[in-house]
Amino acid sequence: MKIFVLDSSAVLRYIDDEPGADRVEEIFKECLHARGKMCMSALQWGEIAGRLRKQLGAAKATRVLETLVPLEVDIVAATAERAVQAATLRADRGISYADCFALDLAMDSEVHVLVTADYEFKAAADLASIEFLPPK
Repeated sequence: MKIFVLDSSAVLRYIDDEPGADRVEEIFKECLHARGKMCMSALQWGEIAGRLRKQLGAAKATRVLETLVPLEVDIVAATAERAVQAATLRADRGISYADCFALDLAMDSEVHVLVTADYEFKAAADLASIEFLPPK
């Protein structure tokens, strides 16, 4: 069973109904029917929360986030070990620190697939399975 690691760009594409939103919706449906699992770094979840708050205000942002929670997304904590691994990936690959937490999750096993619209991850395509959403 695949474990989809969602980065903030993938979820924001879905929320904003931009290119790739249909693929993210397919992933949600697969997971709701127990044909896959989803996870996301707490840092990525925080990026989404911050963007929504800035765009929509506190009350609307909270409502949008609450609609995503029932989708069974496992929010993975930023442990000390993951923080060091993310820092190492940042230093070695030049990817933003928050994105390195998503990459670290995708590197957990061969069944993990990072789903992203951020082409910065091309620099790490040899480290993990990555599914790129279409460009805007």
